[in-house]
Amino acid sequence: MSNYSIPLKKLAEEFNLSVAWQSTDYEHIEVTVDEVSRPGLPLVGFFEHFEARRLEVLGLVEMTYLDRMTGEARREFFGRLFAYHIPALVISRGQQPHPECLEMAKVHNISVLLGQESTSYIVSGLIASLKSALAPRITRHGVLVEVYGEGLLIVGESGIGKSETAVELLKRGHRLIADDAVEIKKVSSTQLMGTAPELIRNYIELRGIGVINVAKLFGMASIKDENVINLVVNIVPWDSTAEYDRLGIEDTYVDILGVRVPSVTVPVTPGRNLAVILEIAAMNNRQKRMGYNAAEEFTAQINRHFDAVTAQKEN
Repeated sequence: MSNYSIPLKKLAEEFNLSVAWQSTDYEHIEVTVDEVSRPGLPLVGFFEHFEARRLEVLGLVEMTYLDRMTGEARREFFGRLFAYHIPALVISRGQQPHPECLEMAKVHNISVLLGQESTSYIVSGLIASLKSALAPRITRHGVLVEVYGEGLLIVGESGIGKSETAVELLKRGHRLIADDAVEIKKVSSTQLMGTAPELIRNYIELRGIGVINVAKLFGMASIKDENVINLVVNIVPWDSTAEYDRLGIEDTYVDILGVRVPSVTVPVTPGRNLAVILEIAAMNNRQKRMGYNAAEEFTAQINRHFDAVTAQKEN
C-alpha cells in the first residue's frame, strides 16, 4: 500500500467515468493502491486472498458471465463483492449495471462507475495513473533541466551557480523543469520522474536579480512539467588537492529511492563554461545508454598502441 492517495472523484473525472450509483462518502473516498482487479475468480465464488483496496473492473467477459447467472446468484455475488467495501466498481464498454448490482451497491454504500472505453484501455490507464499518483517520492534541493532530451539533475552547495547554469542552458534552447526544489517520484524500479512543486513551477531565483518567470521571459517552449532523471550532475568547488576523473572509464551512481542513477562530478573554476560542459555530459550519457562508451574505446586504442610498440621492440 502506498503512503499517498488519490481521490476517487479525480480518477473518475480523468477517465470520463459517469456515476451509476454514488455512495454517500463518494466525495471523500481515497484510492491507496496502484493496482486494478477484474474479479474473475470471485465470479465463481473464490474470494480467498481478495484485495479489498483495489478498484474492481467488470469488462465484457465478466458482464457476459453475469448475464448467464440467475438473479439470485448475481445478488449473492455483488453482495459478497461489496461487503469487502471496495473503493468502487467500474463497468467498461458503456455496459449498464444489472439491477442486482445497483441493489447491493445501495445496501453496502459502494459507488458504481461507468466507462465508455474498452476494458483494456480503462485498466491500463487506471494502473498508469495510479502508479504515477501513488509513487514513492522525495524532494531534493537542486535544478532539473532537459538537455537534448536528457533529464539532468544539477546538485551542489547553495550559491555555487546551479540556477545561473540553468539560465545559460535556457538561452541555448534547452528546457527547465524545476529550480531550487525538485520533487522526485519513483515511477518504476529503474526510473525516476522529476517535477517542480506547484508553488514555484516555472520560476528561477537569481541572486542579485531576483525571481524570474521562465515561461514569460523565454517562452513556453523553455519549460516542461516533468522529465525522467537520466543523470545527476554534482557541481563542486575546484580543489587542487582532489583527484578528478579524467577518462570516465568507471561509471559512478547515486542511489535515489532505491534507483541507481548515473552521476558525474564537475569541479568549478573561473572561466569554465558549465552550460557547454553539461551539454556534453548529456550527449555522452545518451551515447552510453545506447551502448557506446568513448572512454572505453579510447582506452582500448591506447592499449592496442602499446601492445604494437611492445611487439616491435621484441622483434
